[in-house]
Amino acid sequence: MISLDEAVTARLESHGARFEVLVDPDAALAIKRGEFEGDLEDVIAAEDVFENASRGDRPAESDLEKVFDTTDPLEIIPDVITEGEIQITAEQRREMQEKKRKQLVDTIARNAVNPQMDNAPHPPERIENALEEAGFTVDPMETVESQVDDALDDLRPVIPIRFEEVTIAVQIPAEYAGSAQAQVRQFGDLEREEWQADGSWIGVVTFPAGMQNEFYDVVNEHSSGNAETELIKDKDDIQTR
Repeated sequence: MISLDEAVTARLESHGARFEVLVDPDAALAIKRGEFEGDLEDVIAAEDVFENASRGDRPAESDLEKVFDTTDPLEIIPDVITEGEIQITAEQRREMQEKKRKQLVDTIARNAVNPQMDNAPHPPERIENALEEAGFTVDPMETVESQVDDALDDLRPVIPIRFEEVTIAVQIPAEYAGSAQAQVRQFGDLEREEWQADGSWIGVVTFPAGMQNEFYDVVNEHSSGNAETELIKDKDDIQTR
């Protein structure tokens, strides 16, 4: 469960009665869209249905049966969220907006590059400042993914930016290969891999271009700087050697 401070109220009025539940705001949006795949008990603040959540008042069981054909809160809560309205205070809205803004900046920073600087990643601070200069407003009630394209449209007049993927081949010496190759795999799509006779490992991985610096840092950290990397310009040329 989540804390009360993290929860928003979803409210449904039906058959002359009011039903309220306390739920994580992002989970509530996912449930309304039919996209929630987690455990409901992990995203609610109370396994209960209220008539007035702020006072802790509960509706009559007869009203629950009349509207939902059950008194089981875990069956009722998704219906209240899906069919009702999500109530948020001004403070909750500001907090959600700030959280989504940080997520948006992180998403763009991890995927975007500067085409005028040999596809170098943009630092998050530059993206955040450019969003502010562009006057982009994050919608706290929409997913980050649904706002990325609009944010990029607003950013392009301010900074040179585009989404790009890179493919990098890396060879890790035998003494580091066990743990380091596991880290490399987590970055994206492993296009090809090969264990060499000397115990070293060669992998070719494709991932968002904005993660290049992070990738090199992780590879160097887990190989004590002894790994070799090569940027693959054309994926048709991928081969181990």
